[in-house]
Order: sequence, then C-alpha cells, then structure tokens
Amino acid sequence: MVGFTKKINDAVANSIVGKRFRLDGSGHRKSRENARFLTEIRAGLATFFAMAYIISVNATILTDSGGTCVCTDTTDPTCATDVDYNLCLGVIRRDFITGTAAISALTSFCMGLFANMPIALAPGMGLNAYFTYTVVGFHGIGPVSYRLALTAVFVEGFVFVGLSLFGLRQWLARVIPASIKLASGVGIGLYLTIIGMTYSAGIGVITGATSTPLELAGCLAEDIVDGVCPGSTKMRSPMMWIGIFCGGFLTAILLAYKVKGAIIAGILLVSIISWPRTTSVTYFPYTEVGNDNFDFFKKVVTFHGIQNTLAVNDWNVAGVTGQFGLAFITFLYVDILDCTGTLYSMARFAGAIDEETQDFEGSAVAYLVDALGISIGSLFGLSPVTAFIESGAGISEGGKTGITAMVTGICFFISIFFAPIFASIPPWATGCTLIIVGAMMASAAKDINWKYWGDALPAFITLAVMPFTYSIAYGLIAGIISYMVINTTTWLLEVISGGRIVVPDKEFREPWTWKIKGGLLPQWIVRAASGKRDFWREHEHVVSASPDDGSVGEPVEKRSPTVVSSDAEPKDPNKAETKLA
Repeated sequence: MVGFTKKINDAVANSIVGKRFRLDGSGHRKSRENARFLTEIRAGLATFFAMAYIISVNATILTDSGGTCVCTDTTDPTCATDVDYNLCLGVIRRDFITGTAAISALTSFCMGLFANMPIALAPGMGLNAYFTYTVVGFHGIGPVSYRLALTAVFVEGFVFVGLSLFGLRQWLARVIPASIKLASGVGIGLYLTIIGMTYSAGIGVITGATSTPLELAGCLAEDIVDGVCPGSTKMRSPMMWIGIFCGGFLTAILLAYKVKGAIIAGILLVSIISWPRTTSVTYFPYTEVGNDNFDFFKKVVTFHGIQNTLAVNDWNVAGVTGQFGLAFITFLYVDILDCTGTLYSMARFAGAIDEETQDFEGSAVAYLVDALGISIGSLFGLSPVTAFIESGAGISEGGKTGITAMVTGICFFISIFFAPIFASIPPWATGCTLIIVGAMMASAAKDINWKYWGDALPAFITLAVMPFTYSIAYGLIAGIISYMVINTTTWLLEVISGGRIVVPDKEFREPWTWKIKGGLLPQWIVRAASGKRDFWREHEHVVSASPDDGSVGEPVEKRSPTVVSSDAEPKDPNKAETKLA
C-alpha cells in the first residue's frame, strides 16, 4: 500500500500539477518540503470537516437579520410570532445555506488555485454577528437596512482590492498596537459566546432582563413571559440540555483527543436527535412553520436556488445615516485585522513566511481572492468572507499547498446539493459550537502584554466592550482611544519634564511603529518602478559557477552562469537571458 501511494505521489509531483503547486520532488526551485499529493487531499478533507459547521451556523445567525422579509405587524416590530414572516425566514435561511456553501467553495478553490496557499475561506464568525445584531438588527430593527448593509460589504470588498494591490492592507493591520489586535480576537470570542447562549442562535441559557443586563433562562420558548423565564421554568428546556451534553461536552471531549471533525460530529449528533417529530426536542413541531421545514427536509438531496437574497443590494446611498459609514469602516477595519491576522498565522503555521520581509508567497493574490470574495459574497446576500483559522486542521495534517484549499472548496460545492440537511440543523445544535469557538479565540488573551498598563488597560477595554455592547466596532473604538490617551499623555509628560517623569514599567511597553520591514510598497510596484517590463514576475537570480568547474577566481560576468527563475527550474544559459536581481 505504501508503494502504491508513493507511486501516485511521485507521478503527480513529476507532472505539470506538481510543478504548478510546487510539490516535493517536482524539481521546482521553491518546492515545498514534504508536500505530497495524497497528503494534500487528506488535509483538504480535514479542513472541510473542521469548518463545515459554518454552513448552518452562518445561516442561523444571518437569518436573525430578517433578510429581505418584511414585517407588517404593527404591535411587534420583530414579528417574532407572525406566521407569514417566519415562513419567509425559513426560505431565507435556505438561501443563506446555499449562498454560504457556494461562496466558501468559490473562494477556497480560488485561494488554492491562484495563491497556492492551504487556507480556506468562508463568511467570518464575528463579522456575521456584527452584521446581523449591530448593523441590521434583530429582524431588521437596527439602524441600517439589510439591503444597504450588503452595499457596505460590497464597497468594502473593492476598497480591499485597492489596498491589496498597493500593499496598504499589510500596513493598516500592523499599525494597530499588538495588544489591541490580540484583544479584538478575544472580544469577538466572548461576543460569539453570548450569541451561543441565546435562544435565536444558541442553546437558550440566557435572556435579557430588566433589573440586570442578563438573566439565567433555559425554559421553553413558549414559557417566556416579558422576555424572561419564570423561576419555576428555568433550566427545564430539554433542547438546552441536549445541546449542552451532546453538542457541548461531547465535542469538547473529542477536541481534547484531537479528533478531526469533532465540531461537526457534535452538531450532527444533536441534529439527528432533534429530527424525529414525535420527541420533545424535535425541530419539526406540528405547526405551520414546522410542517414547511419538514417538507423541505424530506427532500434530503436537492438544489435550492437562492430566491430572495441574490443581488438585492440597495445602491441608493443618498441620505444614509452615519451608521452606514460606521458599519462600512468597521467591516473594513475588522476584516483587515481578522483576515490578515489569520492569513499570516496560517502561513507561518505552514512554514511559508519569509522571516526577512515577514511576507509569504502569493500574499498579494491571497488578499485579492479574499477581497473579491467579499464583494461577490454580498451579491449572494452574505456578510464578509474571510480566511478561517480552522485551516490549521488541514495544515496540521500536512497540507502545504493550494491543493488542500481546492479540495476543501470542492467539498463545499458538493454540500450545496445537501441543503435540506444543513437547513434542518437547529440552533441548539450549534450554540455550544459558538461557545467552543469563543473559547478557542479567547486563548489569545495569554499573549496580551499585561505587564505594562498602557498596553493592558486598552486591551482589556477592547475585549470587554465588544460583548457587553454587542458591538465589535465600539470595542475597537474604545480600545484605540484609550491607548492613544494613556500613551500620548505619558509620552508628553516625559518630554515636557525632560525625562524626569517616566512611567516605572516603561521597559515592558510593547514597541510600536508604522514602518514595515521589507518596505511598504509591494514588490510588483518596486519592479515596475525599476523599469522591469514583466513586473508581475519576480527577478531572476544568478547562481555563479561552483569552484569545481575550474572557474575559481574568474569574474562572475565571465563565467558560465546558471539562471534560476523564481518560477521555474534552472535554465540553460544559452537559451535564456541572464538577469541580475
């Protein structure tokens, strides 16, 4: 069996595919060590099973925005109990499932094909929550309409294209203090945790209250009175307990043993338990909405075309409020931090980072794929697309090239035809998943610089304000302003006093600079400015003859040089022009 797999790996490595993706043994100058075809396929499957939960979770969260459904209830602006509105939400959720799978397939495949990176993309967690609950609001009661919010996402994507082409995206990400960047990830994790505890997109263990901001819940939805659970009904919901034990503890135990696909396994188990209609935890009660959902579920394999959320952007931005601008800036800024940070961390995990420039191969193309994916995703009715940290599952399986991401993209494409299954995953099946993802994101708190108050307090304010205000934007604004006030004040006092008033823990302060090692401008601009006609290609490098060829002491220009291209094997000097780097 080992001999058979080796033959396959060697055959692919020696083909044009091997050279294109720089597999080990392909002969490419920049071939990636231990990158083998069958390993890449296994890694792609691992990445898909690690992030397949996004199909149902993203659809559940975005459905809370109300999408294009219109509420006509004059007494309840959220239409929470309106039958027609809830039937519309059912169709919208199926649209989001198809859209999520489609954009994940497209962007992941393109990331692998064009950037040759083992990183998959999908609508980002945290950004989808901000889009739904802060910008659009629950069932559309927020400051910006769903259609207008999609326009903000679309414009953001094309702004990203410009930032990516001119190398500003990397600079914008680095100009933010390190502790605030780390704290923003922790804050988003806490934000997702609260969402995972709610009824609409989670296990229903908390509700809003009047005497306190939050209150313990856990009752059946029909037992809620004035937004809270009566004391005798708290923690009595069987759906909540199924979600906690089968979707929470079981998943956590599988993750402890590093079982691949642990998250999707927990979601599927809770979903399967919730599908029979005769149980107390069924997702298909004998109601009009339940019957409609069950009829779609019975199709099992079908293609659900996007009906109500395809290209519904509102292009009339005249007279929009400042909230639209805030939403646009926040999408832009948070996505810069999220995607750029994930791309760099995954590239480093895969061993693709250049330690001199702190850049990675294909970074400009990777940014462009992400940027265009954001705009295309908005036309599908979705929140911003970003690189997924779950790509680490595939990289840990040995994924090193774009084949990994392409396999993941193919898996997402196949999942489009299983929309009835993904549309029938209840919120209590994914609630604990959000909590677990939140815990993963919160692990970055250990890397925050707690030794210096000028770094620690702004970081804490950032991570605390995000979940407590239900807004990523407000958390970032509060953190950046507090950082500027504290550190500018201490700097001014030191300057004015002639160095006599100095912060005692100054030596622990994290260094901050706007400069980037390797330069601000991307290399293609540098090559174009130097007059290189094929500026999209890297410079070729001259490798002088070795001492064994009898040319020791000979000037380099008189030797017979071997030309090595950045994108090809060594060439015959008589067939190629010699260029100096």
